[in-house]
Amino acid sequence: MSLAALSSPISALTRDRRTQGLLCALVGAVAFSGKAIVAKLMYRHGADAISVVGLRMALALPMFLLMAWWAGRSAGQGGQVGGTGGAGQKALSRRQVWQVIGLGFTGYYLASTLDFLGLQYISASLERAILYLNPSLVLLLSVLLLGQRLRWAQVLALVISYAGVLVVFLHDWDLAHLVSDSATSLDARSAVAIGSLLVLMSALSYAIYLMGSGQLVQELGSMRLVGQASCAACVMCLAQWWVAHAVSDGRLGGVAHLPWQVWTLSALNATACTVLPVWLVMRGVQLLGASVAAQIGMVGPLSTIWLASWFLDEPVSARLMLGTGTVLVGILVLTRMGRPGAESPQVKVVVESEGGRS
Repeated sequence: MSLAALSSPISALTRDRRTQGLLCALVGAVAFSGKAIVAKLMYRHGADAISVVGLRMALALPMFLLMAWWAGRSAGQGGQVGGTGGAGQKALSRRQVWQVIGLGFTGYYLASTLDFLGLQYISASLERAILYLNPSLVLLLSVLLLGQRLRWAQVLALVISYAGVLVVFLHDWDLAHLVSDSATSLDARSAVAIGSLLVLMSALSYAIYLMGSGQLVQELGSMRLVGQASCAACVMCLAQWWVAHAVSDGRLGGVAHLPWQVWTLSALNATACTVLPVWLVMRGVQLLGASVAAQIGMVGPLSTIWLASWFLDEPVSARLMLGTGTVLVGILVLTRMGRPGAESPQVKVVVESEGGRS
C-alpha cells in the first residue's frame, strides 16, 4: 500500500481527534461558566449560599466517587486518565491522604464556599473575570514564597490583567443596584466591594491549591486527584451545611421552603456545570494539549457575559466587554511566557483553573 493511500485515513483520524478536542474544550469552558448563572438563579428563588453549596456537593459526591474509582481503575490497566500519573489502584499513603484532604480544603471546599458567597453580591461577569486571575496569583505567590524572579513581560501581563478586572469592577460599582443580589442591610456598593473581595479570596485559595498539587498530580494523575480531592471537599461542605443549619436554628442552609426550581437547578449545577465539564476539559487537554485547550477555555468569561445577559438580565456595556477582553489579553500574554517549544507553567494553571475547579 502506498504512502498516499495511508495518509488519507490518518489525516482524517487526526482531524477527528482535533475536532473532538476542540468541542470538548469549548463545551467544557461554557458549561463551567454556567455555574455562576445557575447559582444566581437559585438565589432569586430564596436559596442562600450555604444551601447552594451543600446541595451542589451532595448531588455531585456520587459522581466524584465514580470519577476517582474510574481514574484509579484505568490507571491500573495502564491508561492515563486526564493527565500524567500512573499510581493505579495502589492505596494512598498517609502523606498522600493528608495532602488530598488539604488540597480538597483549599481548592474545592474553601474556594467554592467563598465563590458562592461572593456571587450573592456581584455580577456573574465580574466573578468570572476575578477567577481568571488564577495564573497571576500563582505567579505572585511563587515570587513571594519561592523567590521566583519576575520578568518585565510578566509585570506587563500582570498590569494588563488587573487593569481589566478594575474596569469590570467599576462597571459593577456604577451599576451596583442592578447587579447585586444582596438581601442584607448592606448598601449596593458595599455589597459589590465585599463580594469582589470574597471571590478574590476564592481565587487565592484555588491558586494555593494549584501550587500544592504539582507533585501529587504526578503521583496520582490529574483526574484521580480531582476526584478524590473533590470527594473530600464534598464531605467538608456537607458538614458545613449541617453545622450552619444547626447553629443558626435553620436560618442558614434551609431547604424545606425552597421551590422545585431550586432542586432542578441544583441537579443542573452538579452535573452540567461541575462534573461533566471536568471530564470535557480534561479530555480536551488529552486530545489538544494544555496550551491549545487553555486558549479555547478563554471563551469562558465572554460566554458568562452573554449567559448572564440572557438569563439574569445583567447589563452588557462596551466597558464590560473592554475590561473582560483586557483580562484575557493579560492572561494570554502570561501563558506565553514559557521557553520556546515548551509550555509555560501558567498554561497548566489556566487549564486546571477551568478543568479542575469545582
